[in-house]
Amino acid sequence: MRTILKNGKVITPLRIIDGAGIMMINGIIEQILEDGQWEWLEGDEVIDVKGRYISPGFIDLHTHGGGGSDFMDGTLDAILTGVRTHMKHGTTTIVPTTIASSKENLFGILKCMKESRHQKGIPNILGLHLEGPYFSMEQRGAQDPKYIKNPQREDYQEILSCSDDIVRWTAAPELPGAMEFGRELSKRGIVCSMGHSNAIYEDVIRAYENGYSMITHFYSGMSMVKRINSFRYSGIVESGYLMDELFVEVIADGMHLPESLLKLIYKIKGPDKICLVTDSMRAAGCGDGESILGNVVTGQKVIVEDGVAKLKDRSAFAGSVATADRLVRTMVQTAGVPLVDAVKMMTLTPARAMGINHKKGSLLPGKDGDVIVFDEDIQVKLVVVGGKIMFEG
Repeated sequence: MRTILKNGKVITPLRIIDGAGIMMINGIIEQILEDGQWEWLEGDEVIDVKGRYISPGFIDLHTHGGGGSDFMDGTLDAILTGVRTHMKHGTTTIVPTTIASSKENLFGILKCMKESRHQKGIPNILGLHLEGPYFSMEQRGAQDPKYIKNPQREDYQEILSCSDDIVRWTAAPELPGAMEFGRELSKRGIVCSMGHSNAIYEDVIRAYENGYSMITHFYSGMSMVKRINSFRYSGIVESGYLMDELFVEVIADGMHLPESLLKLIYKIKGPDKICLVTDSMRAAGCGDGESILGNVVTGQKVIVEDGVAKLKDRSAFAGSVATADRLVRTMVQTAGVPLVDAVKMMTLTPARAMGINHKKGSLLPGKDGDVIVFDEDIQVKLVVVGGKIMFEG
């Protein structure tokens, strides 16, 4: 089975090829088709994209839900609703994310995750991202303090023994036991990330040497320059800038970080180390009004307005309601980032961060046929997952 997208602008990691297309055979990219290469056989599925952009599918490494569902709801329906909502906005590979919770809630999600990965009509579910519970109390943000603790071997081994679907885990590296925890995750091929942390530069160096490779939602829930016994110390933010080896997540919804910081992060870290993430809660893809942060029964009531979720008293943000297309749009239209780089930060860079760039993240021969089409305003018009059309807008 051959699927051909023709008459578009193909986005590669290096450039945009005008008047081009993509050929996929049995769900795998065969080649980029440039001018003069247009030919097809009877039975081929040929789609004229009418001059729009042809891009690799977006990869969201950090999302808590969407479409009115949160992954912490702990049901198969909640997972499927959330991932399908994001798929309509261009996400073809997704990493559902938890928050600090009870073991009962977490194990229920682990069970549903295994079921969900075999369902049809959904994006690729890479696996689960555990955000917590090994966090700094001072930097916990909206995480429930009654579940926050230090990493203890018997605790995380119990969780790891229950599931092989965990692909990421975020923890505060300054906590007792955090180095052993990082080494254990690295042995298992699980990406270990720093977040909700009060660490200083020296902690971050040690963390990198013990398997930590990312920083979760850069600037949110983390230390900056601070004084200890009168002396200044660099925090996680400064460490992220200093250490070229570290990937950083950026919530580019235009609300969590202002234009100036988006430009600063891009200028210093560059597109090869920035992973755009939604970090979205259940209201992503929905309208304004009341919503719930976390589990539908035990979660916190919030208000969605001005393109972001806020606490009821409007004293702080309570989560993003972004989808992946909005992140790319913000980086291009607000931060002035070239489209090629904005797309890379939503595709190839997260694929590299997760070690899946050999099959995802760019439109190269032999890679999976995860392809999207969007217009000049980065409104998604077509989503293809594994060579199959999943959404037409």
